[in-house]
Parts: sequence; structure tokens; C-alpha cells
Amino acid sequence: MTARLNDIEALLDQQGLCVSGGLVPEAGDDLPQIKSLLMISPNGADFWPLFTRSSEYNDGAPDPIDRWSQRVLTDLAQRLGGKALFPFGGPPYRPFLQWAIRTGRAHSSAVGMLVHNDAGLWISYRGAIALPYSVALPVPLQNPCETCVPRSCLSACPVGALSDGYDTAACHSWLERPEADCMSQGCAVRRACPVGAAFGRLPEQSAFHMKSFHK
Repeated sequence: MTARLNDIEALLDQQGLCVSGGLVPEAGDDLPQIKSLLMISPNGADFWPLFTRSSEYNDGAPDPIDRWSQRVLTDLAQRLGGKALFPFGGPPYRPFLQWAIRTGRAHSSAVGMLVHNDAGLWISYRGAIALPYSVALPVPLQNPCETCVPRSCLSACPVGALSDGYDTAACHSWLERPEADCMSQGCAVRRACPVGAAFGRLPEQSAFHMKSFHK
């Protein structure tokens, strides 16, 4: 069985997902017989309305977005003759951050976290689809931070939690304050990225993740 990248993207689009990069596995990836690895991410504003109509979001059980991702991507991978892989469910854990960088579509940003050519600092990965056949992969692109003149992300954090590594305590202390709009709008540093500003991620999605982060 084989499939074209456009056909795979059409299937993913129905679920509010997209191919955010791809790579050819290497020996150290422990993916025998796999010839293409596609990284799968939410597709801007399309993802959240679809996810919130799902049974996983509405059943009140823990980890709704992980359970949704596992169901949807496992089904899609099987339809494509491949296998779904996930960044959760370990240990052991798959090296998703390293895979992301190897796609040439995600890069180390000026603030250290990953920046994506389309999603900016909003990039996240719901899983990956491993295929036993070759697919024309998205081409690598230049790190957008290299041509970003304002680099507003560097001064966007209200408490400077990313000025020297990541000050977890300062971040969580800020989130406790009533004026911290990071809880409802998403991380101020991520919002400051001009690439991410055009991505269209909904504040409701960011609020969901911030609630999970700041427990």
C-alpha cells in the first residue's frame, strides 16, 4: 500500500490535524521497516471545535486530548497501512523533540522552546504516523528566528521566566495572580511570536492546556 502526501493531509484535515514535518528514520530510531515518519499537529483554528465535539472531551474522564489523539491517529495510521506513535504513554518515550528538529520544519527558538515555520511557538505534536513506504516529505525551511527583527518573545514574559533558562517557580507564581491573562489566552511568550500570530490557534485551546499545566 502507498499514499500521496496530499491524500494523507486531506484525511488529517477532516480531524483538524496536519502534517507538520516529516523525516526518514535512521537506525537509532528503532523503527525497522519504516521508510517515512510524519509528524502530526493541530491545524490552527480548525482543530479545537472538532476536538470539543468528541466523546473524549465530553465524557469527564482524564487525559481527553491524549485519548482522542490515540483513537484518531491509530485509525488513520491503520487506514494508511502504517502505525501511530505518541509522545505520551511512556516510559520509554519516543524522541519527539529530536524528530521535530530533524524534519527541518521545527527549530530551536530565541527563547529555547521549539519554533515551527507555520505554527511558530504554538507548535505541538499529537503523534506521528510511521509508514512502511516512502512519501514525498515537506521540505526543510529556514529557522524563522534568524530573520525575526523584533524578537518580541525575548521580553514578552511578565516575570522574565525565560530570561535565563526556565524559572518554573516564577512562571507558576505569576499564573496564580488574577491579572495573568496567560491562563485564558496562552503563554505571553508564545503569543509574542509573529509566526504564531498568523497560525490562528484559538484562546480556548490555550486555556485548556494552561489549566493542565498549572495544577
